[in-house]
Amino acid sequence: MPHPHDAHSSHSQSDSHSSHSRPSSHLSPLHRPPVVSRRRLLEGGAAVLGALALAPSSASALPAGPRTAADGTPEWNGNIDLFQVGTQPPHTTLMPYADVKQALDGDRTRSPYRLSLDGKWKFAYADRPDDRDADFHRTDVDDSDWDTIPVPSVWQMHGHDRPIFVNITYPWWGPNGLGEEAQPPAAPTRYNPVGQYRRTFTVPRGWAGRRTFLHFEGVKSAHYVWINGELVGYAEDSFTPAEYDITPHLKSGTNQIAVEVYRFSDGDWLEDQDMIRLSGIFRSVYLYSTPDVHLRDFKLDTPLSDDYTAAELSVTANVRSYDGRDEGRYSVETQLYDDRGHAVWSRPLQQSVDLSSSPAGDDVTVRASKAVPSPRLWSAEHPNLYTAVLRLRDPAGKVIETLSHRVGLREFALKDGLMRINGKPVSFRGTNRHEMHPDVGMSLTRAHMVKDVEVIKRMNMNTVRTSHYPNNPIWYELADEYGLYLVDETNLETHGIRDEYPGNHPDWTKACVSRAQSMVHRDKNHASVVIWSLGNEAGGGSTFVAMHDWIKSYDTTRVVQYEGDDRPTISDIRSEMYDNPSRVEQRAKDTNDTRPYVMIEYAHAMGNSNGNFKKYWDLVRRHDILQGGWV
Repeated sequence: MPHPHDAHSSHSQSDSHSSHSRPSSHLSPLHRPPVVSRRRLLEGGAAVLGALALAPSSASALPAGPRTAADGTPEWNGNIDLFQVGTQPPHTTLMPYADVKQALDGDRTRSPYRLSLDGKWKFAYADRPDDRDADFHRTDVDDSDWDTIPVPSVWQMHGHDRPIFVNITYPWWGPNGLGEEAQPPAAPTRYNPVGQYRRTFTVPRGWAGRRTFLHFEGVKSAHYVWINGELVGYAEDSFTPAEYDITPHLKSGTNQIAVEVYRFSDGDWLEDQDMIRLSGIFRSVYLYSTPDVHLRDFKLDTPLSDDYTAAELSVTANVRSYDGRDEGRYSVETQLYDDRGHAVWSRPLQQSVDLSSSPAGDDVTVRASKAVPSPRLWSAEHPNLYTAVLRLRDPAGKVIETLSHRVGLREFALKDGLMRINGKPVSFRGTNRHEMHPDVGMSLTRAHMVKDVEVIKRMNMNTVRTSHYPNNPIWYELADEYGLYLVDETNLETHGIRDEYPGNHPDWTKACVSRAQSMVHRDKNHASVVIWSLGNEAGGGSTFVAMHDWIKSYDTTRVVQYEGDDRPTISDIRSEMYDNPSRVEQRAKDTNDTRPYVMIEYAHAMGNSNGNFKKYWDLVRRHDILQGGWV
């Protein structure tokens, strides 16, 4: 934290950028003569947003074959509006289970439909893209003398490259850039380490006739993926998942996966957070298997009555047929279980799904709700949780898929000028938290996270801001369980260029909205998430209006916050950083803007700092409209 102060294929740059360094002409893997056709690459996945209509994703094919520097550059360099190819649309964290009992246990790692790719990988390192082996992904490459590296991890903790700490500036400016001084949207090329990963795996026999997806929870900062020498796709955004349908690329027996990771990409212009910069496949990687008709996503809302004595569970389910040959009516069946594993309803909630007129690869969306008797509400003080088990049945009534997610029945809303949980005003007592550990860098384990949660709760805190990016999915499960209010923050900071970017630039807006969408879709079913943050120290402009508008169109159950431009069209509440107590009191007494006010960062504690803490909290207790803050 600092102290005070869907592919679009256009590659044109405005005249105002003519003096910037030209992006490198290194050919991208996607632009060499491909082993697999461009059409096949994109058939199984969505590329990226192509318009501010802001659908979760859309496909846009790129020209096949190599491109020259005059008409194109690699995906990772100079293409801010090209940030993923061949990826699946974002969705809630999910895993198919063998049965209801396993779904109630909720341990994704024990599912027979999950195959972990964590562990030792073969690894090759190069200081810059020109020095990498461009054919490393071929199946006939001999990697017997390569180093090994654990996944998840960051390669700087395993003898390669070096950590870089910067606050406002970018890590490739100054001495690190070796005189290049790349400017937006170009990525650096003289110093831009590349890590190449390889390993093999065998698909379980029980997965035959099903779809297989490859899921990366976090890769810093951009990566390409090959299966058995065939190019699968590319993605940026270090802190939300990248997922690929690899079914067409698999074979019986041993399969090979190869991943090429770039330390810096054009997407890094959006990742200028005040932290130690590291890189690699730093979160878990796994395969999971689904039927050809798959419950691809679901959204669980919990509206309460005006007196907070009655509740409903509202289920929005997205079902997809991948081969398009399915006819008849499928059904989604949802049962709610209490914390003792007892079914809440005598008959589950039923939703009929007609796939007969749905094209292959399109979602069919159904919605329904059901009252929850004698609801036990969720809050940080009383984190009561239920479990929703969703089962997909085929037209014959056979269960073909079982999923689950824990649910907290709660209402978080702006009412009568204050943020309230289940009708009661909230006083946020919390901290900003980075995912960082001296032994493992960004690759925290569950044990590390449990320790953090327990320390936070012992300190009488009730909230955490995920500064400044979406955290590991386990963190949200722990926050649900232990009782913490989360400010879930989009992976967006442009501190060193925030006066200009993303601002009002439409090509930058697409990437920023996509990052917000990926976060919201992944974390939407967590009771602990009460505030969506549009990012940190990234300036203002129409980009943030677009982000705010999409979130509010999709999710009306939470508050949207952004400190960098907290106009009402962008932020539902007022928030500032590092105001002194007298300024905070002025904000409390401002009759021209009566939105709630929070200190999204304050009491910076680096060196001899953290003064006036009591003065801040005397003000919070004196003025209801001051609803706390995050150290």
